[in-house]
Amino acid sequence: MSLDTTTAPQEQAADEETGKTPAPAATEKAAEPTPAPAEEEAKPKRGRPKGGAAAKKTRTVELTLTVTGTADGDWQAELKHGSTWVARGLVISAAAVSRAAKELHEDLSTPIDEVINEAREQQRAKVAQLEAELEQAKQALAELDS
Repeated sequence: MSLDTTTAPQEQAADEETGKTPAPAATEKAAEPTPAPAEEEAKPKRGRPKGGAAAKKTRTVELTLTVTGTADGDWQAELKHGSTWVARGLVISAAAVSRAAKELHEDLSTPIDEVINEAREQQRAKVAQLEAELEQAKQALAELDS
């Protein structure tokens, strides 16, 4: 007769004295392994960890684009990456500055377009003044020829 180690020692002794073997249902229940809760918790879970894990920091890149303009309508651009200059003194047309600002955001394009329009008006005034001076010079030349 084999000894079942899963039954209690008192039951084993009683079974040996009476010559009976334990019921098969009792041995099957005792033979089934029960999953340990610690083993289930030790398994890594799929997906993103909740709560306790710190989030990864997103790497940011610092680029500084500086666009400067004069009252004459001359525009220049400079680009800086961190503390290193990438480009300096690049000549840019006013139309390119206006298009770029419109592509970025309306809050940027409105003040830039105002500056460009002011420069345009100053240039028109300068052209009108130069045309008047040219007309005076032509008249002076005509008087000298006659």
